[in-house]
Amino acid sequence: MAMDTPAKRFVPLSDDAAVIAIVEAFKARTLPFADWSHQAHLATGLWHVATHGEEAAKGLLREGIRAYNLSVGGVNTDMRGYHETVTMYFVWSAARFLERFPHKGLATRVNAYVEGPFGAKDGIFTFWTKERLLTPEARLAWRDPDIRPLDADALC
Repeated sequence: MAMDTPAKRFVPLSDDAAVIAIVEAFKARTLPFADWSHQAHLATGLWHVATHGEEAAKGLLREGIRAYNLSVGGVNTDMRGYHETVTMYFVWSAARFLERFPHKGLATRVNAYVEGPFGAKDGIFTFWTKERLLTPEARLAWRDPDIRPLDADALC
């Protein structure tokens, strides 16, 4: 999914079971690629951070997204598929969101994350220029921000 696609309004997930269904289908590699939206990415990421903690979620998502991409006929190259810097940014943002906004209920937390500044697609561009972020190097390995250091207050 390109980072420069237009923002859109998401249909809130109805309940915790809807979030779990996305996560379980992702983990089982049965989630249709058409359903692997920004919202599904964020729901899956937030669930991993809330369930396993920030550090463990990094490895689980790195391997899980790569495996999922291959399972749906995709690739993980320097031009397409898994993006290390973007994924690690959203793990960081999910962890900061959960620290600041400990909502009750999984669906409530996911919906607030997706709709708020921590889950916004363009939030990443508070820290990185497109020129740095949308490079093969940033896709393959973590690249530090080139606008400003990661700071949750910058998103609020």
